[in-house]
Amino acid sequence: MDVIFCYILLTLPFNFMSQETEHVECLIIGSGPAGYTAAIYAARADMKPVMYEGLQPGGQLTITTDVENYPGYPDGIMGPEMMDLFKKQAVRLGADVRFGMVTSVEFKNGGPQKVMVDGTKEIIAESVIISTGASAKWLGLPSEERLNGGGVSACAVCDGFFYRGSDVAIVGAGDTACEEAAYLSKICTKVYMIVRRDAFRASKAMQHRVQNTPNIEILFNSETDEILGDNVVEAVRVKNNITGEKREIPVKGFFVAIGHEPNTQIFKDYLNLDEQGYIITKPGTSYTNVEGVFCAGDAQDKVYRQAVTAAGSGCMAALDAERWLSAKHSAAAMA
Repeated sequence: MDVIFCYILLTLPFNFMSQETEHVECLIIGSGPAGYTAAIYAARADMKPVMYEGLQPGGQLTITTDVENYPGYPDGIMGPEMMDLFKKQAVRLGADVRFGMVTSVEFKNGGPQKVMVDGTKEIIAESVIISTGASAKWLGLPSEERLNGGGVSACAVCDGFFYRGSDVAIVGAGDTACEEAAYLSKICTKVYMIVRRDAFRASKAMQHRVQNTPNIEILFNSETDEILGDNVVEAVRVKNNITGEKREIPVKGFFVAIGHEPNTQIFKDYLNLDEQGYIITKPGTSYTNVEGVFCAGDAQDKVYRQAVTAAGSGCMAALDAERWLSAKHSAAAMA
């Protein structure tokens, strides 16, 4: 009898044997300023939040060096240290922060929501807060990765301050690239704008803005061949993609502004996304189109993308979730 039972177990599908199920009141998918702030507020509201941090615990700030534009840190703070402090505060207040990756979801209005973690563990959640963020698009150069944090950045507003009075380069042709070039032009001596084609993709207004700024030099039909420097950025080698001519330009900072990609693919069958894949929330709230599912941070914000705005939206999401759960429990008690 024991032999037959063991044979049946061995022949069952792996997922059936390994799958666990856990019920939680509030599940937070993703970390970073939005997720950790949501966890802090949810824990204080006694929602017993469970957070899965994702592949990059702490989000994009863990690959950022000095952070000097977040209130409360007069001397600045390193991005990874800042996120570690956020996490410690959330844990101290009672949040259950776990390492793991949400691999699939099944959402329905009013819940409960079904979420799979690492393909084996099933979570049944009364409410879900999404804070999966967005990832910057990169050029794919080995030197770009090697010098990330040593002069290479994907956020001029975040890091441009460190290169004030210096020459810098920025890659991109859209509105974001133009906006960041204009921002850099106010604090840097010279801004080289590297544009792959012979024209911008940005709006006419933004094109005119950069073209009329004296210390912005636009390099059309140009591509980044290599970023030069041992430990920090020292120059960029630019190639003219029509003539093949290469030119080395001394710069201290190199900014990539070719767009961001929201980490929202697993939600596309259930949530309303815009044409770029950002989750659409009801104006002034964190509510998505599915009752009981909320979104905070860069997964729904393609405009500001700052740590402080992400943290603020994390607060909103936790408060929205708490109020929604309270109303739901009150209605159930009266039924």
